[in-house]
Amino acid sequence: MLVAAAVCPCPPLLVPEVAAGAAPELDTLRDACADALGVLTAARPDLLIVIGPADHAGRGPHPEGATGTFKGFGVDLGVRLGREKAVAHRRLPPSLAVGAWLLARAQWAEAPVEGLGVGEPLETGRCTSTGRDLAARADRVALLVMGDGSACRTLKAPGYLDDRAEAFDAAAAHALGTADPDALIALDESLAYELKAAGRAPWQVLAGAAEGAGLGGQLLYEDAPYGVGYLVATWS
Repeated sequence: MLVAAAVCPCPPLLVPEVAAGAAPELDTLRDACADALGVLTAARPDLLIVIGPADHAGRGPHPEGATGTFKGFGVDLGVRLGREKAVAHRRLPPSLAVGAWLLARAQWAEAPVEGLGVGEPLETGRCTSTGRDLAARADRVALLVMGDGSACRTLKAPGYLDDRAEAFDAAAAHALGTADPDALIALDESLAYELKAAGRAPWQVLAGAAEGAGLGGQLLYEDAPYGVGYLVATWS
């Protein structure tokens, strides 16, 4: 059963070594993510699953101990998912590597950790069924849900300016801040794809996992630095 969730964005720029001189610009976001992980710690789960968007190579399960790297972003920095060493395994996708970095920063030691890379085009129904399966994995399951909002909030955003982006992010923020699974399920997957909102599928996995759990939500951060919607929320 799902007992807690933390929702965080997954830009590699969250890692100060990647952001370099621009690192202080995201200090407030990093602090919000740290607060969100504190809710996971307080929930004392039996299992923590980190979910994030992934390309074809990174989709599917990643065991505890799987490793990732930020070499592709110009920094020779590696991360490990949890504490245990995994048998040879494919690399974590960037979203899960950022999640692993957040957990290491928080010195996570509460429960075993696994990862799940989710394809951005995954249909809503499959997202929710995946979430229900995850929630049944243990008596007390927690999720760290990685994913960004739209990437079309400004002219200089990765997806250029789209007038629909702000309303999409506002709907997502309200759904996450109020722990409303139905509102997350209602997010339009086609529109999310057009707005390059990589968090849509992971958020809808969360919605499936939370069905019937009766959790409350809190929105800790909502902004669009660099033209990308970043949201931090907790469900507990």
